[in-house]
Amino acid sequence: MKAFPMFIRTSGRRVVIVGGGEQAAQKTRLMLKTDARIVLVAALLEPELEGVVAEGKAEHIPALSAEVFKDAAMVFVGTGCPGFDAAVHGVAKAMGCAVNVVDQPELCDMTTPAIVDRDPIVVAIGSEGTAPVLTRDIKTRLERTLPQNLGGLAALAGRLRRSVETHVPRPQRRALWAWVFKGAPRDLWVRGGERKAARQIKTAIAAGAAPQDAAQGCVSLVGAGPGARDLMTLRAVERLQEADVIFYDRLVDSEVLELARRDAERVFVGKHVGAHSWPQEQINQMIVAEALKGRRVVRLKSGDPAIFGRASEEIEAAKAAGVPVELVPGVTAASAAASALGQSLTERGVANTLVLATGTGHEKDPLPDCTRLSGPGTTTAFYMSVGQAARISESLMRQGLPAQAPVQIAVDLSKPSQRLLTTEVARLAETIAQQTIMRCAVLLVTWPENQEAQSTPFGTERREAPIQAWNEIEVV
Repeated sequence: MKAFPMFIRTSGRRVVIVGGGEQAAQKTRLMLKTDARIVLVAALLEPELEGVVAEGKAEHIPALSAEVFKDAAMVFVGTGCPGFDAAVHGVAKAMGCAVNVVDQPELCDMTTPAIVDRDPIVVAIGSEGTAPVLTRDIKTRLERTLPQNLGGLAALAGRLRRSVETHVPRPQRRALWAWVFKGAPRDLWVRGGERKAARQIKTAIAAGAAPQDAAQGCVSLVGAGPGARDLMTLRAVERLQEADVIFYDRLVDSEVLELARRDAERVFVGKHVGAHSWPQEQINQMIVAEALKGRRVVRLKSGDPAIFGRASEEIEAAKAAGVPVELVPGVTAASAAASALGQSLTERGVANTLVLATGTGHEKDPLPDCTRLSGPGTTTAFYMSVGQAARISESLMRQGLPAQAPVQIAVDLSKPSQRLLTTEVARLAETIAQQTIMRCAVLLVTWPENQEAQSTPFGTERREAPIQAWNEIEVV
């Protein structure tokens, strides 16, 4: 190492930032995360820094002098003038300060790392200036891994440390803290159950040890999004990395599973429309049985589990067994289609209502009336509807949608095999057959509010038009 990583205490200490422009503002934003006394030295301050001073978060000194640097914990120099910055560096060094000069590494006693902040837990990543892009990538990966509220659990532990020393025998302390940070309290805490976790910890401290039956299983219904793993939420990634066992189906991309712990058990349940390798009731029983063993179970679903994902059945099964259950939302297909198409699902004066519908229902109602809410001023996203395209197009035209109205077909969204097509509502079934679209598609139909319903008998206004790939269509 050419630089030794360490943490410098800032409580009650002065940090001097020389400069009043954007470079100084960048360093100020960083130091505002600390409790340091920030001193800004510049004749004029840009508006952001003026606001910081007005809020009492920093002191402004207009004139530079050597006295400014007396007893400073550290100094940042960034005026935008390399020659002046070098001169300021000399003055600060003469006063015995550690100095960082923006964009001049040869004048830096210290460098600012990429920081993952879960106060009081702080992770600093540095590359000694050799690979800043890599350090930012590592930071992004750690941001995904560490729960946003993890620092609160560490802070609670700090407040309870004296109580632990009083009530828990020394040989039991390590096991207690392992339970707090790796067991049920941590699981509860990161899922939003801070109060319940705190009560568990305090009860264990009063008892003098962690509970022997500390392991408690749970079920997380996790939305994997449309396919690309970088469209998953941070919480979804956290749950995958915590899971002991993962139940997934064929719509979940293999790259998503790579985010899970290497030693997590993976169970393929093989669900797909019309042919379930595993009946839903069996899946319910399995996820509950694993959770009752004290395991952390993830039921991984494509898209958002709350949208046509049969989540309610699995939630009810877990609750009936007394197993904690949570639902982690994901990017649903309609949203992914809008992103891929470069357009909005709603638009003032065109479509002020968004309808999510499915063309395939349950055993008792396999052909739901999925177009009943479609009409002027709506955008309807049809899920699991490829096999019902003819019925849907006929129903829409019967309701008055013109035969030549456009329908967008988004296939395998966010995956390498993604296809984006447009056709007319009258030719929807024909297009799907010609393009051999079998699955993983969402159909988008926008019925503008100023477009009058077709008055002629359905189908008579049909006109032949070629299918267009999306890269041939102008995005407005």
